[in-house]
Amino acid sequence: MTRTTVQRWLDAGELDLPLPGSGGTLIRWQALAALCERDVVAGRLAEAHTDAIAILAELNGPAAQPDRLWGVWAAEAPGATVTAHHDGDDVTLSGIKAWCSGAGLCADALVTAQTDTGARGLYAVDLHGPGVEPLPSTWRNAGMADSDTRSVQFSAAPATPVGGPDEYLTRPGFWHGAAGVAACWLGAARAVAAALYRAVAAHQDQNPYTAAHLGAVDTALAAAEALMTSTAGQVDAAPHSAGQVAARRLRAAVETAVDEAIGRTARALGPAPLAMDEAHARRVADLTMYVRQSHAERDLAALGLLVAR
Repeated sequence: MTRTTVQRWLDAGELDLPLPGSGGTLIRWQALAALCERDVVAGRLAEAHTDAIAILAELNGPAAQPDRLWGVWAAEAPGATVTAHHDGDDVTLSGIKAWCSGAGLCADALVTAQTDTGARGLYAVDLHGPGVEPLPSTWRNAGMADSDTRSVQFSAAPATPVGGPDEYLTRPGFWHGAAGVAACWLGAARAVAAALYRAVAAHQDQNPYTAAHLGAVDTALAAAEALMTSTAGQVDAAPHSAGQVAARRLRAAVETAVDEAIGRTARALGPAPLAMDEAHARRVADLTMYVRQSHAERDLAALGLLVAR
């Protein structure tokens, strides 16, 4: 189902979004939010594809074929390292990359790997080519289960360098992409909160506490959306600035809205939607897992140090 949904969006041109900093950043983020509001998992994979397209454009990478879904596999996990071997103009990747979303769904991926000098390089890989093998899944959570996130084994897999050493992390677009993920969380939070909006609309006079929970959730969602709008304006006004503080603020504000949406919807409506509404229960599980891409207090501490300067 997830593969079909994302491929349909791709074929229909729904993933052809304005690049960050091009003057249409808000349109881009609103589109990502809307996709995740429709389907959290498919939206998450769509965001990775659009991020890959933006990275390829920013770092002058190879052109992407229009019908092929891309992933961005940049997680660094203990005991799972990919090494790039350069032999003249030829490059191959070897090792295990963990946390590869869309491992069996994507056609291409941008993969980070350690170079001979110890730098972190970024490489485009044809996942249908030789030397690429998704490993058996060890995923045990219902949340984001359809994202097909698992480890991938690279065995002298041909690869194309994208950008220079460490440029993936130092480019301005890194933080633009991080903010785009927050837009996805926001859309998914709206989907979770929809059950609370419906409940209050149907029973306006029965439980004032339910209405109070909705008031708090609506405020948090509106605040996060307003910050997303202003952050998009900052990106378009200064596209070559990293914008780390703005991106970290947006992610923190949206994570707060996510917590409000999940927590207050459950407190207001009780166990019934989680137990008996399959679509709602799936959204809650998917978003609960998805938002853990945030590093929680570590991210807040990094923001605090930046704004204290």
